[in-house]
Amino acid sequence: MNKQQLVEKISNNTKLTKADVGRVIDALVFNVKKSVKKSEDVKLVGFGTFTKIKRKARTGVNPQTGKTMKIPASWVPKFRPGVEFKNAL
Repeated sequence: MNKQQLVEKISNNTKLTKADVGRVIDALVFNVKKSVKKSEDVKLVGFGTFTKIKRKARTGVNPQTGKTMKIPASWVPKFRPGVEFKNAL
């Protein structure tokens, strides 16, 4: 499902306009990114938690040349699904 399809489904469920739903989704995504960037977890009970984790430095292989290369440590976003979400699957 893409964003447009999600907007349409939410609009049908809530009777809000597609434009309003689009703005709400944009605001949600913006604020989740902003909070996670500041190392603040975003917990949506029943859905899951968005968090920021440190990925260790490691060695990898360049697929074009086959040579090994060092991949530096970096920060990455992580999502842990909640119990209700897991059970729904």
